[in-house]
Amino acid sequence: MTDQGFGVVRPLPGNGLVAYEGGLLLVCDSAESAADALIEALRETAASGGDGRALARRAAQVLAANMASDPATCAVAGPVGGGVAVLVSGSASATIVTSGGETRLAGSDSLTWADRLVSGPVERVELSLPGAGSPHPAVRFAGGIVHGGGLVGDLTGEFAARPAAPAEPRLLTSELPATGFHLEPDLVQPQPQQPQQQQPVERPPYPMADQPPIVPGPPSGPQPMEPPAYHTPQEPPPYLPPQEPLYQPAQEQPPPLPEQQQFPSYDEPPLSGNGIGEPVGQHMGPPDHYDPPAPPVLGPPDHYDQPGPPQQEQHPDHGERPLVYGVDCKNDHFNDPRVPYCAVCGIALVQRTLVPYKGPRPSLGVLILDDGTALPLESDYLLGRDPERAPEVAGGTARPAKVTSPDGSVSRRHLRVALDGWDVNLVDLGSVNGTQIQPPGDPNFYDIPPNEPVTIAPGTTVRVGVSRTLRFEAHRG
Repeated sequence: MTDQGFGVVRPLPGNGLVAYEGGLLLVCDSAESAADALIEALRETAASGGDGRALARRAAQVLAANMASDPATCAVAGPVGGGVAVLVSGSASATIVTSGGETRLAGSDSLTWADRLVSGPVERVELSLPGAGSPHPAVRFAGGIVHGGGLVGDLTGEFAARPAAPAEPRLLTSELPATGFHLEPDLVQPQPQQPQQQQPVERPPYPMADQPPIVPGPPSGPQPMEPPAYHTPQEPPPYLPPQEPLYQPAQEQPPPLPEQQQFPSYDEPPLSGNGIGEPVGQHMGPPDHYDPPAPPVLGPPDHYDQPGPPQQEQHPDHGERPLVYGVDCKNDHFNDPRVPYCAVCGIALVQRTLVPYKGPRPSLGVLILDDGTALPLESDYLLGRDPERAPEVAGGTARPAKVTSPDGSVSRRHLRVALDGWDVNLVDLGSVNGTQIQPPGDPNFYDIPPNEPVTIAPGTTVRVGVSRTLRFEAHRG
């Protein structure tokens, strides 16, 4: 195992050019006009400490700038975490052997080039040009640029230890708002664990994003029974919007009861139905009957007739939109309780006079692609050049958004746009060319780490791959 991350690297006999610097591999046809630019890209990436993903991105930029004729014959590879990133073009080919099997890539199978991010542990990487021979077991390549038909790198288990370097940027991004939706849909178990840890740290004042995802009704029913005493003193500020969902969990309670249930919106777990039996006697007694026992008797028949219509009205009103905590402005526009102004009419929100309640989340804005395509932010999206085959789309947790590029830098399953409460998160799905963001007012683009959620603000520009961009715009009245 050398200090560059590869075990033993051997050149293959041939007439091309092969290079090995900083743990990065390059093979190309010596007659290619892009050969010098590819070698320079390798040197600059190695000098800056870049990994295989950075090299593949630089190589893609060089190839995109030389697309006037047939694709150049070349291949690059380099470590990424515990795996390896590979890009092949033209007549070049690559073979990656892992403990799980063998992966082969050929540039001739693609109109431009083919790229792949192969997970580790990696045991062997071979990049070859047409006519390459077999490596001699006694020959080893310590680094530099020589004539040859390819390169073979035999890696040991120590190669998996390279994730130590990328671990530092991941620690920095851990301070960003995280969500339960950034995980893949097939990882069902990790989702409930993360919301439990994130709720007390990131959103202490409002329990808005983690609980309402799919089935808001059921949790509100069992939770209310814990703090009945808190609702009795807080009777003054009742709210009508949350009344309808409260009827669903308890059908035996009379209509006036929801008034008390709505004020508990400050309590994180119990939003509705807390201490239902006791409040009913208090509200029903004064207005309708002086005797407390009368309301419970009349409640079942009256409420039995009333719950039907409200339940049917709620579902068509918000459809499949998740329920989140929010506040109404003076014009009854539902808003994120963290913002100072209404997102629709722009009126100031005086937090002291507003009580959050649970309601259907409105659209969080729109993503506008550079070709004019608009993606309304009402659900999650899966972006890539072949998103229809992604498991997220097949499982119904995300909508497909096909994004292609002439340089082929967009992966089949590239980026997920995950909505969490009132936040818009981006999750790069381990794409070869990565995803970059440009915050509002910042002239620079920044790489986002793979498989980690990054929350973006309105006005953020997102670069997918090398050449495609999109912009996050919030709706304003």
